[in-house]
Amino acid sequence: MHRSMDEPTGGAGLPAARSHPTARPGPPPLAGAGEELPDPAVLGALLRRHGWQRRGGAPGRYGRWTPPGSAGTTSLLVPESAAFPDSGELIEEALLALGRSPDPSARDILVSLTVPSDEIRWWREVPESAAGAAGASGWTEAEELRSAARQVLMAGALAARGRAGYHGARHRRKARAALDDALIGPGAGGRSLTAYVPVDSGRAVAVRLCHALHATREAVDYQRATGGMEAFDSAVAAGVGRELTEALIALVRGSEGAGIDLRWAPSAGAPDGCPARPAPVEFSPGDLPALRAAGARYLRDEPAVQVRLTGAVVRLRRSGPRGAGIVRLRVLAGAEVAHVRVELDEEAYRIAGHAHLVGLPLRVEGRLENRGGFRRLTGASQVAPVQVDEAERDRLMKALQENVDYFEEACAGEEA
Repeated sequence: MHRSMDEPTGGAGLPAARSHPTARPGPPPLAGAGEELPDPAVLGALLRRHGWQRRGGAPGRYGRWTPPGSAGTTSLLVPESAAFPDSGELIEEALLALGRSPDPSARDILVSLTVPSDEIRWWREVPESAAGAAGASGWTEAEELRSAARQVLMAGALAARGRAGYHGARHRRKARAALDDALIGPGAGGRSLTAYVPVDSGRAVAVRLCHALHATREAVDYQRATGGMEAFDSAVAAGVGRELTEALIALVRGSEGAGIDLRWAPSAGAPDGCPARPAPVEFSPGDLPALRAAGARYLRDEPAVQVRLTGAVVRLRRSGPRGAGIVRLRVLAGAEVAHVRVELDEEAYRIAGHAHLVGLPLRVEGRLENRGGFRRLTGASQVAPVQVDEAERDRLMKALQENVDYFEEACAGEEA
């Protein structure tokens, strides 16, 4: 199990997510001493979801379940409720059998039992190669699917933070934090991928993604039928934006079709306002022109935002000893971005330099432009240092000393 690095700069940035833990022989975590055993009804629902078949058992007491395609070599005896005296023992035996089962779905079931999670599954239809016929997938193909899936998750997390046609760099830290506990595991053959989004920390993301995906499908259908883009405008309220359209383009591009299926955690049930069993959402290469046009429209139409932010000066640049210069601020408050780039006149630049040297943050007003992903502040005014307590000032000074190479008072060229 590992965590991915933070999202890199650029359009391919993706949230951190942990890889799926592989089932191991021996007692699974749920069967440990003192652990509360899962509800038999939840276990039965997960078995049914993952294709296990009920093949007899005493009606009203227990059922015997076998994996999909099983010839009967593996079976689980699962009680129908926890009311019977032997139900706990049967559940423990079923968990042990799942931990030892070679069927790929067994580990998925164990993960869902360990951390009650909404499941989001992606799949792509690609021409089958010789390796694909043997159950393998190409490196590039698997990476493309994983990258697209992460982009979809990030789009959902951003939409859960706020509705916008284009988020750019806004809200990304909190969106990534909402996905910290998500698990990602490959499906059989590498043609599918499943994310497990914990109900406690990620239910809002799953709900927003459910609404946004179906709104996107409806908007694409409307555009292909009428040529109009109005449906994409109204879909912003459901969570659709450039980030989601770009993620879907990445998912579909190079395939014969792709889809996303969302299932709610059986232990939590369906959230308010959502169907108990959302229909899978599918996209084809024929949808790409509409998705591209919508993404360009969102990027063009998202307005600039007037802000008053406070930030620590981490870099200064200007072409000579006098005149205007460029300042980079690490945002502390006032805007949902990590850093902004501000062009200041000579006097404001001097104030920023002094604030940097003494370890004080800077307050500035201006317009946060969508150009460059809301990383640029234009029309800067009211530039002034902000007084902070000694502890905060010491922390800022320490950060200055650790990043002294960033302080470039007179350096040719502008910051990239």
